[in-house]
Amino acid sequence: MPLPLLLRSLYQNCRHSYTLSNSRASNSSVALFTLLRHFMAAASAEPITPSNTRVGWIGTGVMGQSMCGHLIRAGYKLTVFNRTVSKAQPLLDMGAQLAQSPQAVASQSDVVFSIVGYPSDVRSVLLDSKSGALSGLRPGGVLVDMTTSEPSLAIEIASAAASKGCHSIDAPVSGGDRGAKGGTLAIFTGGDESVVHRLSPLFSLMGKVNYMGSSGKGQFAKLANQITIASAMVGLVEGMVYAQKAGLDVGLYLDAISTGAAGSKSLDLYGHRILKRDFAPGFYVNHFVKDLGICLKECQNMGIALPGLALAQQLYVSLKAHGEGNLGTQSLILVLERLNNVTLKPGAPAAAST
Repeated sequence: MPLPLLLRSLYQNCRHSYTLSNSRASNSSVALFTLLRHFMAAASAEPITPSNTRVGWIGTGVMGQSMCGHLIRAGYKLTVFNRTVSKAQPLLDMGAQLAQSPQAVASQSDVVFSIVGYPSDVRSVLLDSKSGALSGLRPGGVLVDMTTSEPSLAIEIASAAASKGCHSIDAPVSGGDRGAKGGTLAIFTGGDESVVHRLSPLFSLMGKVNYMGSSGKGQFAKLANQITIASAMVGLVEGMVYAQKAGLDVGLYLDAISTGAAGSKSLDLYGHRILKRDFAPGFYVNHFVKDLGICLKECQNMGIALPGLALAQQLYVSLKAHGEGNLGTQSLILVLERLNNVTLKPGAPAAAST
């Protein structure tokens, strides 16, 4: 049996015995348990490869399914959990194993990724004392939360993980469904830089890693990213409405500005989707409203005013009020259309107003 697997087996047996009788454990048993914890931590420092690293994945939605798929195709053994099992089925068809809880995922994994909806979900799947991943993770294991969440929660998770001899990295991503499918996501990481470096074989399959600093800094970077995107989306849809009212062919207009100073990733990803009335979610309005709400909360904590952020958040909240929270963020055009009593039409330009 390979040494890492032998150590895991010894540790599991020792932990079971120690848990059953820790109140009356002999000094030698305690010493053995402690020694094995050190060996497990040391074994976790070896380079990550498909042959020696078991990976867990919690959350197989729009983003998670594609990201997890890259790891499976690279040869990693995956154990997955999703509350709605049908959303995990494509990964099971690729060879992943289904677990019944986040704790069960972690008990069979060396590195556990999570990408779920809200901070409350993150807390539940990672920190719940009975079913959370941390409760099933062995010393030396790593939690990697890729959800856009609260920086304070990332710090709390890192502290809880450290108390168990484990590691935690906050690693939210940007790039939407296309970035997830293409493996071109921007990954913002916070935590121990050496752990982030060791995880690079996994991260590189999903996108480009950007180390931002200590625990929570990955989340702060992602929130700043969301602030930038929010204002960019407002500018994009306002420009499209203006172009149509001015009598321009909006498709030609988008192509014309794409190579100039107004060009942006948002334009590239969503401009022509909007014209096609394709509002399928690469990123849900509901989740964007959550992100922008966290941003506003952090602004209050910092004592700063960002009026563009506040406006964008209100416009997106109006989409939720119309029951459009499960559409993609490009559906912001619907708000501007309602405000101006206009509907964008691809192809035929509208007559200019007089």
